[in-house]
Amino acid sequence: MTTETTALPAAAQPAQSSYRWLSWLLVAALVYLLLAAVGAIGTGFKSAAGDNAKTLFEFASNPVIALIIGVVATALIQSSSTVTSIIVGMVAGGLPIAIAIPMVMGANIGTSLTSTLVSLGHVRNGEEFRRAFSAATVHDSFNLLAVAIVLPLELLFQPLARSSEWLAGLLVSDASMSMGSMNFMKAMLAPATGIMKESVAWLPGVWSGIALILLGIGMILLVVTQIGKVLRTLMEGRAMGILRTAVGRGPVSGMASGTLVTVLVQSSSTTTSLIVPLAGTGMFSLKQLYPFILGSNIGTTITALLAATAITGPSAMVALQIALVHLLFNVLAIALIYVLPVLRSLPMQMAELLATQAQRNKAYVAAYIGGVFFALPLGLIGLSQWL
Repeated sequence: MTTETTALPAAAQPAQSSYRWLSWLLVAALVYLLLAAVGAIGTGFKSAAGDNAKTLFEFASNPVIALIIGVVATALIQSSSTVTSIIVGMVAGGLPIAIAIPMVMGANIGTSLTSTLVSLGHVRNGEEFRRAFSAATVHDSFNLLAVAIVLPLELLFQPLARSSEWLAGLLVSDASMSMGSMNFMKAMLAPATGIMKESVAWLPGVWSGIALILLGIGMILLVVTQIGKVLRTLMEGRAMGILRTAVGRGPVSGMASGTLVTVLVQSSSTTTSLIVPLAGTGMFSLKQLYPFILGSNIGTTITALLAATAITGPSAMVALQIALVHLLFNVLAIALIYVLPVLRSLPMQMAELLATQAQRNKAYVAAYIGGVFFALPLGLIGLSQWL
């Protein structure tokens, strides 16, 4: 009997090892499809609009509207990684950087809806719900405050546009020097992009370009979701271990672990949703979780940076530039808000005030979610069009 019970785990080990290898191969295949889909969006925009791609984005010529598009799109799709990957493809196809930057900022706000919804699982226990809701909305509060500070700075002085352009110039020139004349990425993606182009080539005129855009967006939605599922299966136990070990050790450790866990599971929504129940049960305080949540904002930028590697040719620099904007925006927001003592506690105070009101009257929860993520954005679009 003893021999049989000890033999079973030993026999199961090769099967488990094979499963992990197959899972990693699946992740590699999904990443390949993600890169092909991003490239297809850029190609589709160029095909649909030719040299006049900017005319497709006249509706977003106002930076406030561009910001709102990023918020609403991410709130609906529930993935800032997906939205920023789509934006990378759009920039490669002609979307102006000045319009894309507020969209990326909006994506940061929209992604925080997920953890707010997760906190509703604690709604039956008043004190537990207050803790969970404050942990969820500190993400919203920080991102809203970050946009309120950084967007006006960007409109006035363009720190993100200038610094990202400089960095992209360094990285693209270094890449071209090291690779010589060999375009490895284009050759690697050619089979997948060729199949996608051929699948819509029968459509007349601009419709083939539009269909290619829609196909690319659909594939990104599918691929990012599947990557998240596979990585969560492979990494969630490890991610939770990192979280438990590092969060309570201080802000630098918390921020680093938030970044690492988000890179592992490829989703800031997943990362922040993971910590809401821990806050609700009182395992970690809001002050401990705050840096971890900020780290998740940095970790989620890896997907757009990866997506930018799919773009080759003249558009490569601007595609990398907008991906770097996502990273630099989050780093600058942390430097301005968390590093400065006068602003550091403001997101926590905002979140705790919201949580206290939500604990007293659950109508505040519906008003907050509907107002911040849907009613206010749509109202601002209407107002900007009227003005």
